[in-house]
Amino acid sequence: MIAGTATISSVKPERLYIRNALTCFMTLMKDCKNGIVGDAIKTVAADEGIDPADLCRLVAKGLVTIPKNNNKNREITPVGIGQMMRTKINANVGTSRDYIDAQDEILKAKTAVRYGAGAIMDLSTGGDLDDVRQQILSEITVPVGTVPLYDAAASAPMVVEMTSDDMFNAVRRHAKQGVDFVTVHAGINQNTVSKLMKSGRMMDVVSRGGSFTVAWMIHNDAENPFYQEFDYLLEIAAGYDVTLSLGDGMRPGCIHDASDAPMFEEILVLGELVLRSRAADVQTFVEGPGHVPIDQIQTSVHFMKQTCHDAPLYLLGPIVTDIAPGFDHITSAIGSTIAGAAGVDFMCMVSPSEHLALPTVEDIKTGMQVTQIAAHAVDLVKTGPKERAWKMDNQMAAARKNLDWETQYKLSIDPVHARKVRESRNSESEACSMCGNLCAMKIVERELEKGKKNSLEKAAKTQK
Repeated sequence: MIAGTATISSVKPERLYIRNALTCFMTLMKDCKNGIVGDAIKTVAADEGIDPADLCRLVAKGLVTIPKNNNKNREITPVGIGQMMRTKINANVGTSRDYIDAQDEILKAKTAVRYGAGAIMDLSTGGDLDDVRQQILSEITVPVGTVPLYDAAASAPMVVEMTSDDMFNAVRRHAKQGVDFVTVHAGINQNTVSKLMKSGRMMDVVSRGGSFTVAWMIHNDAENPFYQEFDYLLEIAAGYDVTLSLGDGMRPGCIHDASDAPMFEEILVLGELVLRSRAADVQTFVEGPGHVPIDQIQTSVHFMKQTCHDAPLYLLGPIVTDIAPGFDHITSAIGSTIAGAAGVDFMCMVSPSEHLALPTVEDIKTGMQVTQIAAHAVDLVKTGPKERAWKMDNQMAAARKNLDWETQYKLSIDPVHARKVRESRNSESEACSMCGNLCAMKIVERELEKGKKNSLEKAAKTQK
């Protein structure tokens, strides 16, 4: 056995102690299985317009996830992700080793929340990671997620020199600090890596956490600790009521690699881990690809939903073409909309700087605006939020017909932007400056009114 790795049969004594100590903790899922309708359930139910008892049953079955750490020192607005819930958006922020400015990342996170993000992930890899994370946790009032493996890797001389203790200690440290959900690449195992080596992929592994895991396994000739000791991971999560975001370390990084054996092998494993998590009363959602052509998106989503037992699905894109650097917020929104209509519950905002650079505050704003459009388009066809979404669109249609600009601004994705665009084009007409007095709605409305009046007059004469 390689030094620093641990198998089920060689679990350290302190791990056994923690296992025994954490089994007495209650989690939201366990409460729901016992029919306990708590404050988080009531809050989300009111926000979503669903009966609290119905929501409680969905959480108990693992069909809805409400990420919320049991840390009493941090209050957040709980968010529901999954069946019957509105489509939610996550925004990624975080320092890099090339650019370390915690305040800038906090501003990005606040901007994302202002423009509709239901969750924030801190993916920091540069600077004092504990401090950056704590600042974000103290400033942000929506669920916050992290990837503890980044922290473990940063503490080692080289990624492949991490120990299994480093990995689990990072998860525990993040959970204790108050993080609501953590991405763990537990679906990668020796079979997955074997599939990868035979796959003929062009881009191998583009997931940062996935690459750390695969490199560690190959270098140490050992199984993935998060997979091998998944029960231990569950006990840490249960102790802090942290949701596990089951990461897609094998997600395709280009269209060529979409829907291949490594991707599907990992999803099969994730399906098993979802059931084990539910048995341990730990909430989960499942991450998905990646770069996928539009004709494969629906098949991929349906396979993931079925294989992972209808767990809430969180997609990173999918990006539908590789040739649009600088515009990948658009390629992602196209894929997200198709995926959402097929059953995705949680979208990851992609900014215009994806594949190019660390995003700016303006990039975050633009990415959120486009992703909000995709999420609302999905809600128009999604059971649960459909009625509310249609109501908004019908209200907008009525406002357009009546040339009610203030209501149009109010209902728009970005009222400030909509007002700015209209007011930047001076027009003496009450219509838009493109049509002016040739407004189609005004012309037809006027003639329809005349037609109705004439019809009534003719009907009256006929009756006489």
